[in-house]
Amino acid sequence: MLFTRDIGIDLGTATVLLAVKGKGIVTREPSVVAMEKNSGRLLKVGMAAQRMLGRTPGNIVAIKPINAGVISDCDMTERMLRELVRKVTSFSLIKPRILISVPSGITEVEERAVIEAGMQAGARKVYLIEEPVAAALGSGLDISKPEGHMVVDVGAGTTDIAVISLNGVVQSESIKVAGDAFDAAIIRHIKRKHNVLIGDVTAEELKKSIGCVKPRNDAASIEVKGRCLMTGLPRIVSVSTQEMGEAFCEVTEQILEAIQQVLENTPPELVADVSENGITITGGGSQIWGFDQLVAERTSIPTRIADDPELCVAYGVSKALANINNMEEGTINIARRRQMR
Repeated sequence: MLFTRDIGIDLGTATVLLAVKGKGIVTREPSVVAMEKNSGRLLKVGMAAQRMLGRTPGNIVAIKPINAGVISDCDMTERMLRELVRKVTSFSLIKPRILISVPSGITEVEERAVIEAGMQAGARKVYLIEEPVAAALGSGLDISKPEGHMVVDVGAGTTDIAVISLNGVVQSESIKVAGDAFDAAIIRHIKRKHNVLIGDVTAEELKKSIGCVKPRNDAASIEVKGRCLMTGLPRIVSVSTQEMGEAFCEVTEQILEAIQQVLENTPPELVADVSENGITITGGGSQIWGFDQLVAERTSIPTRIADDPELCVAYGVSKALANINNMEEGTINIARRRQMR
């Protein structure tokens, strides 16, 4: 590759995905960096670093530099992105333009941190796109017309809810309650009910296998291993789908309240459009059993889970690269600009 290609990045709390213009998604790696504590030397990035989480000796530390959808460690984020960008531009003569997805509720300071990370990673220009817009594009919605579409993107660190029309966000809400919050709820529930402590990996496996937000006809139970808080020894407990529903109750309620809040603040004409077009749910958290049904029941609006929901934002970023020439570089929080007008 002698000449540069534009690169799109879905900078997620759990996963970073890179797309190249004309090629689509080319890289998918966990948002984890492993480094040597004393020297600061970068050891591993992505999957190789994730395997080290919780298993490193004292002189090596594995870090998740993205927290709740925003950069919590600027230096590590820059180094992680530089390494990933280098893999897809190893023979490029010109620095690439980079388009990065950000939560709709991001502050200007957080925007600047993302832009700086992109520049340090090797970009000549950095552009931002709000995650709900990218998710809408990636799920196949036509948002170019003057009619409202609602997207709920349940990621790992944030849930982004937005009503979109004419390629822009009209009303949005971003809350730091999403996939990771479901995992934390499982850990708390098992600790409280069974006096057993389990890890994040076990909690995520439970969420994916028997997690639900509504009672299931095909109720099931799974045995999980953890550490007994009474004896400190390993212990196996049985966890049921009913318990998952109980554990998730508080988290789902916060997301449902945020959806209702966005609908209440949306102009009536667009709410009528949303009622007709339905609500589209994306992100890994959308796959929890019964989530779409629960949203439909609470809002009385038809709700669907997008095809390949985990990759919708990355697909959308990849599609948006085609219009990068028409975008403004730098801080472009569309939702905030609209409110200021």
